[in-house]
Amino acid sequence: FLFEALCERDLKLYAQALGGQLYHYQDYKNNELDAVVQLLDGRWGAFEIKLGAHQIDEAAEKLVKMQSLFKQNQGPEPTVLCVVCGISNAAYKRPDGVYVVPITALKP
Repeated sequence: FLFEALCERDLKLYAQALGGQLYHYQDYKNNELDAVVQLLDGRWGAFEIKLGAHQIDEAAEKLVKMQSLFKQNQGPEPTVLCVVCGISNAAYKRPDGVYVVPITALKP
């Protein structure tokens, strides 16, 4: 939980630098997102935070599932889906559209 808390702190600072806010999401069906960054214009991004690279696939699948749920419910879809990872060599975009970004690559 410490890594997740540190990433959330960083994401909050970066969001605020852009005039945005950091939130958490959990619904009544226990679907949740580690972090949601919403900008002033209403755009928002969904983030899963994982320490190890072996957790990336599961986190990406979860983000894609959540995007589908928002689409089914006719809610606003996230502009970006991103797994923030503690152990990753590079930032990249997966074929499913999910970005994988090491925490060290994030900057305001």
